[in-house]
Amino acid sequence: MTGTVFDIRELTVHDGPGIRTTVFLKGCPLRCAWCHNPEGMSPEPQTLRTATGERRVGKRMTSEELAAILNRQAPLLRDNGGVTFSGGEPLMQAAFVADTIDRLDDLHVTLGTSGYATEEDFRLVAPRCDLVLFDLKLADPEAHRRWTGADNGPILRNLNLLGALGMPFVVRVPLVPGVTDTDANLGAIARRVSTLPGHPRVELLPYNRAAGGKYAACGLEWRPEFDETVAPRACLKPFSKLNVEASLA
Repeated sequence: MTGTVFDIRELTVHDGPGIRTTVFLKGCPLRCAWCHNPEGMSPEPQTLRTATGERRVGKRMTSEELAAILNRQAPLLRDNGGVTFSGGEPLMQAAFVADTIDRLDDLHVTLGTSGYATEEDFRLVAPRCDLVLFDLKLADPEAHRRWTGADNGPILRNLNLLGALGMPFVVRVPLVPGVTDTDANLGAIARRVSTLPGHPRVELLPYNRAAGGKYAACGLEWRPEFDETVAPRACLKPFSKLNVEASLA
């Protein structure tokens, strides 16, 4: 099984419990206006051009090769953290991720996903993981299409499926000023999460202002239609009213 990886980052601490190695897989079906990994959008390897020179982003490798790299770190990761698959959107390479997980040597596995995938691909990967970090950006379908370029129907269906699977997961909401941090959006997300079994934890993620610098290197233009100079609102009120645990990550 072959896939395309654009980064393997060691000693990460925000991609699941403990100290982790995070594998960033190339390709994403969404085009979020605030994406902080534009080099992960295209599924193909590409050349990034900066003032300091060029570098190739995206390496094709087999699941056996990737698992071997991760298993060499098993003595450190097994007791203190684990492995996280992120992106891009890792479920665009669901078979590759699933086959890699099956080759891991008793490591804790976290999946970081937008949830935008077919039910088949979601069922292939999610149950193989110990934890799912599930991004839920916008509850309103029209707003979701405007800001991400895609309908949120598949995302909401997979969120419900994840709740039915009975496995640990965290709902993550990126706080984008004037877009996702509104009372209406956070309230709608809180109401939806409150209907899920177990009332999963919600993490409100701070906006990443460093993202724009990567776009020129990818041959893309950074023109956000929101005011990124405004501090996003980390409003916990909609969640506390519904007795849903919320924390600032």
